[in-house]
Amino acid sequence: MSGEPTVVLVHGAFADASSWNGVITRLQVDDVPVTAPANPLRGIAIDSAYMASVFEQIEGPIVAVGHSYGGAVITNAATDAKNVVALVYVAAFAPDEAETLGAVSADSKDSVLNSALVARKYPTANGGTATEFSIDPPKTRDAFAGDLSEEQAAVIAATQRPISELAFSEPSGPPAWKSRPSWAVVATGDRAAGTDVTRSMAERAGAKITEVEGSHVIMVSQPEAVTAVILQAVEAAAHVAVEA
Repeated sequence: MSGEPTVVLVHGAFADASSWNGVITRLQVDDVPVTAPANPLRGIAIDSAYMASVFEQIEGPIVAVGHSYGGAVITNAATDAKNVVALVYVAAFAPDEAETLGAVSADSKDSVLNSALVARKYPTANGGTATEFSIDPPKTRDAFAGDLSEEQAAVIAATQRPISELAFSEPSGPPAWKSRPSWAVVATGDRAAGTDVTRSMAERAGAKITEVEGSHVIMVSQPEAVTAVILQAVEAAAHVAVEA
């Protein structure tokens, strides 16, 4: 496979693609092709199928980067995507087959996110309703963005996108990390996904791990450090593409 790798940045729960702005600007300075599509946040199956379609329509090799729940999405979406040559997990879940994020999160000693969530209903296509979660605004900084200012956390709270309960209850499929090289940024103060969970998952995936001091939104608070890890994956992917 030839061509310069494209970095695809997949955001996680309660966020949108703008959470990658600090990383995007740094990649663009280095002339690295980059795109940050919207993650629907409607459940593992829907979101992974959507992201797989994004991968399919990009020419050349891809370095798929997932933050938080976005890690679970790339884990599933990249499994059959032949052009995804590397994975980067940023304070992210990297589930194995049949695991659910709800069960994994329940075992975390570092995460306090569950106690900060508010459940609401949304309409489904068949005329029924389903459940989605958002973060109780006053708890956003403590549970999600502890190393940002009160003002920054307030903006995140006001603009957050809710995530379907299906994201936590649907089982994950065969993981792409079993057949792709991976890198991981583990945030040492992650109280959302939980530092203990993201570290253990990265270790299990055989990822090259970089620990960075900061909160769950490490790509916002420490974009330089996160970009440096992504560039390591890009360089490795470029060598693979040349050799191929």
